[in-house]
Amino acid sequence: MTYGEEEGEGGNAIVEQHHLVRESLTQFPQPPNRTNHNAIYGPIYNLFDAHKEGKVLAELCSPNTRAIDAGSCLDSIDSNACRWVFVEEGYCTSKGSPHKKFPASMLLRKLRWSTLGLQFDWSKRSYDVSLPHGTIPDMLAEIAKRLARLATPEDEFHPEAAIVNYYGPDDTLGGHVDDMEADWSKPIVSISLGCKAVFLLGGNQRDHPPIAMFVRTGDVVLMAGAARECFHGVPRIFTDEENADVSALAQQFSSADEFYFKNYIQTSRININVRQVF
Repeated sequence: MTYGEEEGEGGNAIVEQHHLVRESLTQFPQPPNRTNHNAIYGPIYNLFDAHKEGKVLAELCSPNTRAIDAGSCLDSIDSNACRWVFVEEGYCTSKGSPHKKFPASMLLRKLRWSTLGLQFDWSKRSYDVSLPHGTIPDMLAEIAKRLARLATPEDEFHPEAAIVNYYGPDDTLGGHVDDMEADWSKPIVSISLGCKAVFLLGGNQRDHPPIAMFVRTGDVVLMAGAARECFHGVPRIFTDEENADVSALAQQFSSADEFYFKNYIQTSRININVRQVF
């Protein structure tokens, strides 16, 4: 199903895709939401802004110092802890020096996932309600509820968590089953943004031959009913200009300050999958 077709809203769908791409890159990775970078660097703020500004993430370790902002310098306080902060390439310090530093552009390209709402603990493969978390953003929640009506009675789908997957040119997603939610009668609403990809939908056993289909920007997959128990994955995305099928979305990023969004989405795919946990 193409996003917007469920209620004849194709004209609005491209605008909402534009909004979701911006949110996926700027707001969805913000703490308390967690990303794959948390395990190494802890909470990271304003990754996309740091990418646009050419900053680096630096590990600052020095007694009696801390970063006073995301810009550059250090100021004295009573602390011996190391911390990762975004700084200018030529930042200054009052004491100490960085042990390691990584360009924000590299960290953005290595961003693989962020989690919204109830946070998923990947090490335990379960939702951890004790972790700090927010709610699903209103616009995303309304879109998910609208789409879910095709698979569940109206007002019976309550978005509580979402996983946002980010794919670069060579990224894939191995076959898996989303089986950590308590109520499998509720669908998973999966929204594709950006470059075209191959989506494989198998059976309830890993060795069942899968069905291959293209998913393009604006396409929606509802994992509902028996499909909730099916293995699925993404073996390939298409980032070349001829096959990416992303030009209509890229054209929405027309203003000068949206160059970095356009540049990202022309060679990337974002997938937002929303679920009810309990």
